[in-house]
Order: sequence, then structure tokens, then C-alpha cells
Amino acid sequence: MSSTETQLVNQHIKEYESRLKHIDELYARADQATKHLDDNHQTRVELNDYQKQKSLLEEDLANIKTMELEDWRDEMIEDAGPMAIWDILAQELEGFVERVEKELD
Repeated sequence: MSSTETQLVNQHIKEYESRLKHIDELYARADQATKHLDDNHQTRVELNDYQKQKSLLEEDLANIKTMELEDWRDEMIEDAGPMAIWDILAQELEGFVERVEKELD
């Protein structure tokens, strides 16, 4: 693997880590906000769904970090932009947080 390829892989991993950190922060805000709501079953179910999605992304990141370069290339091409999945989850969590925090006001 050339140093350029290694740098590219490391750059992508840092991007994933950055997005995961953002998702973790959003999830923490959402979790904190839902604790202040009356016992809203649907809100907790929705938050649990986000937790499951977040866990899958954490697993994906762990797998990406240990992937061989050839496998990494194939995986990234096959997935055709997996970053979009991370961004969608972040957007959904942002909307969830806004909605729940409005309920608190």
C-alpha cells in the first residue's frame, strides 16, 4: 500500500470518526431531552431505534479500521457512498432533538 493510499484510508477513517462523534453528541442530547418528558413510549421507541442504528455504524467503523486496502476499496465502491447513511442518521437525530426539545418548552 502506498503512502498516498494509506493517507486516503486514514482520512476516510477520520471522517467516519468525526461523524460518529457528532452522532454520539446528538444521541446524548436526545437521550437527555427524553428523560425530561412525561413517559412517552413512542419517543423512547424512536430513540431506541436511533441507538440501534448508531450501534451498527459503530460496528461498521470498527470493521473499516481493520479492513485490508483491497477490501476497503471494494467495500467503498460497492456501498457507493456509505457516508450518506451516517449523514441521514445525523439529520434524523437533529430533527428528533429539535422536536423533543420543543416539547420541553
